[in-house]
Amino acid sequence: MAERIGVDAQTIKRLENGVGSISNLAAVMTALDFRLTGVAPGVTLPAQLGARRRSLSLSLDQVASRTGLSRATIASLERGGGSVASLLRLLAVIAPNARRRAPERSYWGQGDKNDRDSRFTPPDFLANIYAAFGEIDLDPCAHLLSPVIAHCRILRSGGGNGLVDDWSGRLAFVNPPFSELLKWLRRAHDQWRAGKVETVVCLVPVRTDSAWFHDVLSADADIYLLKGRVRFLDSQGKGQHTPFSLMLLTLGASAEQKAGYEALVPGFWLVRGTTPADLPSNRIGEESAM
Repeated sequence: MAERIGVDAQTIKRLENGVGSISNLAAVMTALDFRLTGVAPGVTLPAQLGARRRSLSLSLDQVASRTGLSRATIASLERGGGSVASLLRLLAVIAPNARRRAPERSYWGQGDKNDRDSRFTPPDFLANIYAAFGEIDLDPCAHLLSPVIAHCRILRSGGGNGLVDDWSGRLAFVNPPFSELLKWLRRAHDQWRAGKVETVVCLVPVRTDSAWFHDVLSADADIYLLKGRVRFLDSQGKGQHTPFSLMLLTLGASAEQKAGYEALVPGFWLVRGTTPADLPSNRIGEESAM
């Protein structure tokens, strides 16, 4: 954490004991996607403090009187200065019910939205893919930082485009940009139906709301619902679990390959033509025990 926000480890230890500056605390909160509710609307904690005071129709002098802090200290806290000790005294008076707001579930973190597509399948997950399905011939949505081992990779950075270029080989592994999930699933299905590739294995979120998924893809795909969450890697090689459920969607997989994967990875195969929406609600969306 110290390295992530650019301070020394002792600074983090002091913060965890309630000692330190608001600027360092704010940096840690951003890094952890830790935000407060029960204060007031605002993008930053200092903005929330000022908005809370104004919503209570309190002047700086009135808050100073109630908290035992100086007027200058409160003004500094609302600008992002001051100490953690002063912040705690202020919150106890103007926002005693402040608590952590639940993190967003759609993305890995508020600060990661811009690079949410730059997430890479971890080597330990890929090892089970190799063991069950064999060597990967094609990675059509490859990235220079991806640990996927494939005989052929289509790289956007190299002028390729897996949504346009023809696929080939026995096995294609697809961990697509999740922002363009449906495009990549359509492409995978088209290339498989055209006989360009024998088997396709896709690691994707459990999203089954499109009419095309129900009307076309579910009739051809075998779907394996993964138990727990996958710890993806970011561009710095750091791991972070997905905040949503994932499935392995396969086209052209053999019974032997499917049985081999089930023996290695916790989860279960859906009956062909069944979607997660058809299952009892208590089987889908369960939180993992991580």
